[in-house]
Amino acid sequence: MGNIYLVRHGQAGTREDYDSLSDLGKRQARLLGAYLNSQGTNFTAAYCGSMQRQQQTAREIQSAFTMAGNRFPDVVTDSRWDEFDLARIYQELAPVLCEANQEFRAEYEEMILEVKQSAGAHDAEVHRRWRPCDTKMVETWVAGKFSYSGETWKQFCERVATCELLFNRQEDVIVFTSATPTAVLTSVALGVADKDIRQLAGVLYNSSYTLLRRGEKSLRLIQFNAVPHLIEPELRTHR
Repeated sequence: MGNIYLVRHGQAGTREDYDSLSDLGKRQARLLGAYLNSQGTNFTAAYCGSMQRQQQTAREIQSAFTMAGNRFPDVVTDSRWDEFDLARIYQELAPVLCEANQEFRAEYEEMILEVKQSAGAHDAEVHRRWRPCDTKMVETWVAGKFSYSGETWKQFCERVATCELLFNRQEDVIVFTSATPTAVLTSVALGVADKDIRQLAGVLYNSSYTLLRRGEKSLRLIQFNAVPHLIEPELRTHR
């Protein structure tokens, strides 16, 4: 039976530049690479989404193996491991939701103001916490309340769920992805309801890994949201 290590990317940048790793995010990834290497983990294949923050995480971990003189497989880019496109969802649906929901409008405008006032400061709270308007925005997209030209929630979940079929049952693979794709495959292994996927995604630490084991007919969850490499509490982040 093979194993799938699902690695969430390290801490991302500010809201204006979210698809990149912060300095802390790079450090988190390097620490995970050193930890996996110290455990004698031997991957037969490696996959990565096409997003920059996922790619950077892969490079940091690959480098940790290389610097230790150990082999790491070539990383195959596959956009099916990408996170859903929150920036595009905001771009298309925020104006519509602002008209329909005054509470969202107030929360959204407050967030935009805080982003401008933070001047790109990585530690500013607006960049590090999920805001009420974020929740309303995603819930609107998931529910399909308004017309949207991009990927639907159902299409996103189906896209990720089919990725499990890519793997040879005997391979130990590592996948560099994001919170919600990890939650989707975890929900498949647990057999939980669709509504629980976002709750699973919401607790995932940056650079955590989730370990799934493939049997003949199903996935088994072995570890979820593991961060043995992040010993100090200040290293554990969610955005």
